[in-house]
Amino acid sequence: MEKLPMTRRGFQALEAELKTLKTTERPAIIRAIAEAREHGDLSENAEYHAAREKQSFTEGRIKEIESLLGRAEVIDPARLSGSIKFGATVTLIDEETEEERRYQIVGEAEADIERGLLNLRSPLARALIGKEEGDSVEVKTPGGQRDYEVLRIEYL
Repeated sequence: MEKLPMTRRGFQALEAELKTLKTTERPAIIRAIAEAREHGDLSENAEYHAAREKQSFTEGRIKEIESLLGRAEVIDPARLSGSIKFGATVTLIDEETEEERRYQIVGEAEADIERGLLNLRSPLARALIGKEEGDSVEVKTPGGQRDYEVLRIEYL
């Protein structure tokens, strides 16, 4: 079974989501299904079908999170240093627009580009791995080629 690299923060966020799904969402869905059953004929009961659909989604997400947590390899970025690797927080400057960007390289399960959490398997992260401060990086993205300079590497 393939281990999934994950930060402590990402692991804890998944644990919290799992707890919420099991202690809050699951009981609420069971109540909604029971209420919908009381309304009679289930074949034309939209509330019942919506609750069952939500139950299916929730149970699937619970299984997915349990699998992720079971395969997680928690890595503490604060114990790392040197060139860019998993867990690094990297400040880049776009060589064309002079725009600064800051990303942390994280596992697939915790990636969220809007929050600056860059998927380890993304083209940008793959191009950054092994680079040092001051290095230039060429990245082929769906929007075309981008060139960045590595300004800072931090392990927080």
